[in-house]
Amino acid sequence: MNAPSDEQLVAYLDDELDREQRSQLDSLIADDPLLSLRVQWLSRSNLPFKAAYDELAQQAPLDRLQARLDAAPSPQKPGFSRRWFIGAAAAGVALAGVATDRLFLAWQTQQSHNWRERVGDYMALYVPQTLEHLPTDEASQQAQLRTVDARLGVNLSPAKLKLPGAQFKRAQLLEYDGVPIAQMTWLDATHGPLALCVTRTNSGSQPLAHERRHGMNVVYWTEREHAWMLIGHHPASELEDMAKMFKTRLNV
Repeated sequence: MNAPSDEQLVAYLDDELDREQRSQLDSLIADDPLLSLRVQWLSRSNLPFKAAYDELAQQAPLDRLQARLDAAPSPQKPGFSRRWFIGAAAAGVALAGVATDRLFLAWQTQQSHNWRERVGDYMALYVPQTLEHLPTDEASQQAQLRTVDARLGVNLSPAKLKLPGAQFKRAQLLEYDGVPIAQMTWLDATHGPLALCVTRTNSGSQPLAHERRHGMNVVYWTEREHAWMLIGHHPASELEDMAKMFKTRLNV
């Protein structure tokens, strides 16, 4: 079976495929993490459609479109399904042209903000005692990193994650809104828990940027298909130096 289209995946989610087609898609989704993420994305109902389409509407030639609508005969009201919605969205894209780039960028920005916000909420619960008891043998750490690599396609090793004055404690997979996030944690002797987190993105490479969450400093960036964030109680300049180091190591 060729790579399924979004329309086929929506039909899959709406249980509109026959048994053989559904079985084929079940197998493809189980074997392909990226396809699984597409299915999860299409199945979600809490994306910020209103805000995105408000921005799109601001770019549309409203007077000319309204005149054309007034002159058109009234069609029969269609049934509303996700397939109809995708078709309507595609028609809107054709009318709006380059405005779709702004819509997608707005959605990407919102998604990037959301996952950093959730990680920040999670890290706010950490105290040194959260990490002190965790085993630190290299065999366990390598097994954890292999799990992360298999799910997110990052090439991590204990050697790439070494930090002066901090002990690497754990790599684990989390999930936010159906999207996998890997978290690598350290216990720093001076500043306490520190985390490097990564998830997939298709927003392209972006330079280092800073923010504050729950009294912690954050440095975040994207490199090709991955978005990264480093969060902890370290001073912002010290955290940026570590982020630059990781950016170089992980890009090799």
